[in-house]
Amino acid sequence: MTSTEAVPAPGPADTSAPAVEVSGLTFRYPGADHDTLRGVDLRIDRGDFVAVVGGNGSGKTTLCKAFNGLVPHYWSGTFRGRVRVLGRDTREMSVAALSHLVGYVYQDFGNQLVRPTVRDEVAFGPVNFGLPDHRERTDEVMELLGVAHLADRFTWQLSGGQQHLVALASVMALRPGVVVVDEPVAELDPARANRIYEVLKDLNRRLGTTVVVIEHHAEYVARHARSVVLMADGAPVWHLPTRAALDRAEELERHGIPAPQVVRVARGLEPAAPPPLTVAEAADRLRGREVLPADRRADRETDPEPPGEAVAELVGVRHGYRDVDGDLSVVLDGLDLTLRDGERVALVGGNGAGKSTLLRLLTGVKVPREGTVRVGGTDTRTVRPNALADRVCHLYQRPEQMFLKDSVHEDVAMFPGGRGRADTDSLVTAVLDRVGLSGLAGRDGRLLSGGQQRRATLAIGLATSPALLLLDEPTSSLDTASRDAVIAMLDALADTIRCTVVATHDMHLVAEWAGRVLVLDGGRVAADTDPAGLFADTALMESVGLVAPEVTRLGTALGVAPPPLSVPELLTRLGGVPAEEVGERA
Repeated sequence: MTSTEAVPAPGPADTSAPAVEVSGLTFRYPGADHDTLRGVDLRIDRGDFVAVVGGNGSGKTTLCKAFNGLVPHYWSGTFRGRVRVLGRDTREMSVAALSHLVGYVYQDFGNQLVRPTVRDEVAFGPVNFGLPDHRERTDEVMELLGVAHLADRFTWQLSGGQQHLVALASVMALRPGVVVVDEPVAELDPARANRIYEVLKDLNRRLGTTVVVIEHHAEYVARHARSVVLMADGAPVWHLPTRAALDRAEELERHGIPAPQVVRVARGLEPAAPPPLTVAEAADRLRGREVLPADRRADRETDPEPPGEAVAELVGVRHGYRDVDGDLSVVLDGLDLTLRDGERVALVGGNGAGKSTLLRLLTGVKVPREGTVRVGGTDTRTVRPNALADRVCHLYQRPEQMFLKDSVHEDVAMFPGGRGRADTDSLVTAVLDRVGLSGLAGRDGRLLSGGQQRRATLAIGLATSPALLLLDEPTSSLDTASRDAVIAMLDALADTIRCTVVATHDMHLVAEWAGRVLVLDGGRVAADTDPAGLFADTALMESVGLVAPEVTRLGTALGVAPPPLSVPELLTRLGGVPAEEVGERA
């Protein structure tokens, strides 16, 4: 909501009506050649906590934007059918009026913040609507969501988790009966992701707010949702209670939503039993099973290879940013680091730990206030960033920033074409095929779904053929199938890219792909280890806000050491069904 025009609150809603009722809804975006939503029929009862799941492009976000009227009032495509929210027809109300009934926290929640301070942001809706109790509403919701201590802070100074809570507070200040949150855990470290879900659960239980989340991470669905809507090809496949939904693990996997790791472990050990929803529930069920001796995997048996040649070095790096008062906020402090040939490096830490800043320093776009950064032996202070572009490629955290042309094909071709490569067309064709976007080559990248944008940015990076590839949250907002595809593509880059560094909150990516893990905390490297070493150090994990994958936590609870990194590994130690027989994807 950005309008300053005062819009009266809608009259009393029908208290007997469901929270959301969708009948025969079909919608096609302007200029599209097919329907995004196809004959949707759906009922969400008041007080439910619903997770909407499905692969990228299945219609999840479009469906939820029909709840708050953006479809069809803003996206004025072809709309047939009816959507009623708390008994009110969305076609008969403006988006502004609907904001009193439906609060919406967008996937790019940072762009949703439009006022300078937290208090201004939370008060924006009630003040704009001329509500006489706007001060009371603002104070109440800031206290409820635990951001009252941030009231006078500038919104751009906040961490990602704090911004997310403020965005949620700003929509809750209008006291909507329904709140929709698109990708609650995107771009958040695991500890802050858990905090967002706990807040949503509290709103659901204490206030009776109907909560709808669009989610790709099945473990959060299992722990928090009461029911699950599976979307595919623009329509719900089914709407079931959460345990019944997770009992259809094979069907979820076919739609790109593999079941939580604890469910897959239970399927391998007790196929006929109902699925556990949490690590604690699985541990209680499986405790007492014999733990077989460790079968040291080949990659753990082999002697480590000698260190490769240095690809990049940071020596005594200190860097930070000035705040509005002119004070320096130090992000990296006395950092020494060498990245070497052949390494797969995961860069982890809480929001604000300096991961993105470190990546920008490696590109030469930023130079350190103190110390030296060398890439391929070149001091980044001595050359312009474009001189390093043949050696280092940085794929941004927000993929939409990577699209400068009118089509994905043009964006991918821009770098090799600008360097005069004779094989640019064949290179672009091969790269787009590799990331599964050949059919969307002519589309504007800015209009793709979040998951498609992630794959398109990876294609842009692959086309540069860099020695050092830097990726900032490459699996954020991807469904699990797309995440697995990204990991497979990163695996395949080993022969062409000398060193890959991934800044990530995705502990599954860390477990499955990384060979080296750098933990940033307090501006320094708090640990330089491998995935097993990281997950075994529970004190370090807690101090920096990280949470190990479910299978690792379950293995630890069952006394399995070293901590397992995958479902097959844990099943082997517990004498379960081989992974390939339960359709395992680690």
